[in-house]
Amino acid sequence: MTRDEIAHFCLHLPGAREDFKWGSNRVFSVAGNKMFAVLDFLGQDLAFKVDGDLFLGYVDRPGVRPAPYLARAHWISMSCAQPPLGDNELRQLLTRSHQLVVRRLPKRLQAGLLLDS
Repeated sequence: MTRDEIAHFCLHLPGAREDFKWGSNRVFSVAGNKMFAVLDFLGQDLAFKVDGDLFLGYVDRPGVRPAPYLARAHWISMSCAQPPLGDNELRQLLTRSHQLVVRRLPKRLQAGLLLDS
C-alpha cells in the first residue's frame, strides 16, 4: 500500500479523523485525540498499536521494530517505502489498532465505532 492508500484506508474506519502534529506527522485518531496510527512518523515510517500479547512477535519480524516513544504502549513501526507486510495484513492490523483504541473508550463513546468481530 502507498502512503496515500494507507491514509485513505485509515480515514474510512468509523469515526477516524486526521490531524498534523509534531511537524509533518499525519496522526489518525478517534474520539477527538485517541491515536491509532501515525504516518510519516520520524521520517517515512508508519506506526500503529498492536495487541500486547503479539507485540514481541511482530518486532521479531524483519522490517518491523518497536515504535520510538510509543513501544511501551505496544506500538510498532515500519518503513512506508518498503513495507514488510502485505496489503491485506496491513489493513487487518490498522483495523485492529483502531478497534484496540475504541475498546478503551468509555462505553458511551464506543457506539457506532465498534466493528463486528
